Amino acid sequence: MLFLGFMTMTFESVTAQGIRGKVSTEKGDALPFASIYVRNIGDGVPTNQMGEYEFKLRPGFYDVVAQYLGYESILKTVQVEDNWVNLDFMMKEQVYTLQEVTVKTGQEDPALTIMRKAISKAKFHRLQVSEYSMMVYLKGTGQLTNAPFFMKKELEKEGLKLNEAYTTESVSQITFRQPNEVEEKVISIRTSGDNNQTSPAPYIATSFYNPKINEAVSPLSPSAFAYYRFKYEGSFVENGVMINRIKVTPKSRGERVFEGHIYIIENLWAIHSLDLQTSLLGFQIGVKQLYQPVKENVWMPSTHTYTFGGKFFGFAGEFKYLASTRDYNITLNPDLILETRIIDEKVDEIPQDISKIDKNLSTLEQMAQADKMTRKDFRKIINEYEKEAIKEREEAEIISVRKYSIDSLATKRGLAYWDSIRPIKLTEAEIKGYQRDDSLAVIEAAKNSEVDSIAKKSKRKFQPMEILTGGRYNFGKGKSAGFNTNINKFSFNTVEGFKFGLAGYYRIEKSQKMTDSVTNHVRSWNFRPEFRYGFSSQQPYGTLDIRRSITKGREGITFGISGGRFIYQFNAENPISEQVNAFYSLFLRQNYMKLYEQDFIKAYFYHRINDGITYRSSITYAERSSLENTSNFSWYRKPERVYSSNEPESLEATPVNFQNHKAVIWQNSLEWRPGLKYTIRNGIKRPIYESAPLINLYYTKALPGLTNDPFAAKFDWVEAGIEHFFNFGVSGKLDFNVKAGTFLNNDRVYFMDFKHFGGNRTIFANMGVASNYRFLDYYQYSSQTEYVSAIVHYQFRKFLLTQLPMLRFSGVRENIFFNYLKTQNSPHYWELGYSLDNLFRIFRLEMGAGFENNKYQRGGVRFGIASFINISIDD
Repeated sequence: MLFLGFMTMTFESVTAQGIRGKVSTEKGDALPFASIYVRNIGDGVPTNQMGEYEFKLRPGFYDVVAQYLGYESILKTVQVEDNWVNLDFMMKEQVYTLQEVTVKTGQEDPALTIMRKAISKAKFHRLQVSEYSMMVYLKGTGQLTNAPFFMKKELEKEGLKLNEAYTTESVSQITFRQPNEVEEKVISIRTSGDNNQTSPAPYIATSFYNPKINEAVSPLSPSAFAYYRFKYEGSFVENGVMINRIKVTPKSRGERVFEGHIYIIENLWAIHSLDLQTSLLGFQIGVKQLYQPVKENVWMPSTHTYTFGGKFFGFAGEFKYLASTRDYNITLNPDLILETRIIDEKVDEIPQDISKIDKNLSTLEQMAQADKMTRKDFRKIINEYEKEAIKEREEAEIISVRKYSIDSLATKRGLAYWDSIRPIKLTEAEIKGYQRDDSLAVIEAAKNSEVDSIAKKSKRKFQPMEILTGGRYNFGKGKSAGFNTNINKFSFNTVEGFKFGLAGYYRIEKSQKMTDSVTNHVRSWNFRPEFRYGFSSQQPYGTLDIRRSITKGREGITFGISGGRFIYQFNAENPISEQVNAFYSLFLRQNYMKLYEQDFIKAYFYHRINDGITYRSSITYAERSSLENTSNFSWYRKPERVYSSNEPESLEATPVNFQNHKAVIWQNSLEWRPGLKYTIRNGIKRPIYESAPLINLYYTKALPGLTNDPFAAKFDWVEAGIEHFFNFGVSGKLDFNVKAGTFLNNDRVYFMDFKHFGGNRTIFANMGVASNYRFLDYYQYSSQTEYVSAIVHYQFRKFLLTQLPMLRFSGVRENIFFNYLKTQNSPHYWELGYSLDNLFRIFRLEMGAGFENNKYQRGGVRFGIASFINISIDD
């Protein structure tokens, strides 16, 4: 049916008749993205950036309405015969009529009752359509308006020029089903760039009836009055419908709040249109939506316009997206057909026969009888209706379902097709952009005509530099080999001196689809050798890890064996990186990294039962030895500073804890995410890990009876921890990481088995705002007794410096952090600090101090990556 529909549209286009023209102001200024709506057929098109439009129609009489926010709509009747009819519209600014009100002392603005009623019905309007489908045309046009002078020539070599349009177009059919299921089929794509995976769903599926739009508070959110001031600016009547113009002003301007105007339909309390702006990380974002009636008392957007603009490290750009919807097919929610008159109990007189909440009746019975209700009772009953609907769903933990597909001919449509299907005329700049990129594409295709780029990549030859930078080589039939990123394994420490390391892998994998045709059954063998050598210690080290993995969808089992002789930090979580330690050692003569040697063999078993529960267990036999510094090299020449011993200083450690010994260590851990939520995309279920707290349980036991060493390690250690965050919308975000543990017995605990805490003595802040202490020594409070630790971080939207709107609009955030640690033998250690986040959109600057009890210990400044950026540096 979809194919036949498009064939019909294409056939109609070749008749070459319809209406075309321009929409402008009385002064002759073009009105971009104005709406041209044909009442007879319930369909329309937007104008382009020059105010021009073109709409193909069959012969006949049509009532054509031109609409633009802030201007009076114009209705014209036109007869279409066998040629194009030129139909221009010259629009006047909208004249708003103020309500006649009796002025009283303390009387509130009429906008307040309008918005209270609109907010009370927001969820109703979101739920009143149980399913709809539509055709969507999306056009995105962007241009780079500025770049650093030293980059301009390089950009031109890459084919990217300033102030030239780069355009992407797509036509898709989108189907939405409650509560949050979107199915999208891309019919056609045309782009003047490399990305042909454009999708209109993110732009048109977002509803301002939701409490939030991409974390920004909607003016129709239940909490809107906490964030916005509303002002009534008049009303006008259009096609027999009264529309109220409401000015939306945030109480505190900046990110995650909107500013502009929203237009509310009287009595229906639905959105007629909106023109709002917000900002994100210093980029300005504008959104305009114009709604049309698609069924009685049901209004839905017909055009969406989004603008993005801003600067970033000398680069500046402007981007515009237009989504035009048509051919709505609506299925109403049968439970929400009845229109209820909303009474604002603050200003309206409450009728005697008003419906009230009756707990003896079901929610559906109450809604069926509710011809008028107070706004509070109406909102309560709609909320209860939604809760009951969620309980009835089979998989309540699924919060969204997405299906996305691309027609096999989507990228192969010709110019004639696009000229027939495009609802908005291209501008001259966009046409030139397509001509430029079509020419470049022909040249590029000629270069690569004899080479399959995918096959070339899979069979590429060995490149020597990939030993350092990393690379993978495929041999077919699931066999591959490669190098890890080894460049970061070249460094310096006082135990080995200058050292280098190499790591790689060999992999054999078999994968097959399971009966559901979506889930993969993957079985693999991995062989991972690693080697390192220190030039001062003249000591080589090496390990080999042999791993077997079996996954069936989300469930997975991994087991294997590893062993060898290697060198490790006492804190297995590696609190200081090799490169940072090398920098501090070579330039500042400070060696924070402390190492020991281990000959070992380890067997392990990991089981991901589901996305919410993972169990890990391992047993290790090891002979562990202390190490001493072998290098005194440094470029820091002042004699008063000397390297510290490789044996860390700690309140609880004695020389006995660093003796050479044997150990058999049995480690167990359980990760649990209760209440985990999921999304489904193309039939694949994916967890949203941030939707649930992470609870960690650990138990480690040393088994001395399995060695012949009378000094073998002997202890039992348990720990429980929880990590999560609370997002308070635009007000702020609280991250926390709390742990508590104890050694049930500590007969013989060697220092590498102590509980270590993530310290930091460098100016570089760690990734993760709730992962480490800022000023704690790496091993000062390491413990073999009981302990409790807490790391708490709160991000403000508005605090001290961000009282200034200029800083809020730039994306800068202010944070405070409080960290606490107490062991049985340590004083109360706590840290208090303040930070500026998102500086230049990517940096974080922290300042603070650490205290023992109430005595200042140390403080300083830390530089890091912005907290919203997550970077994994694991191999």
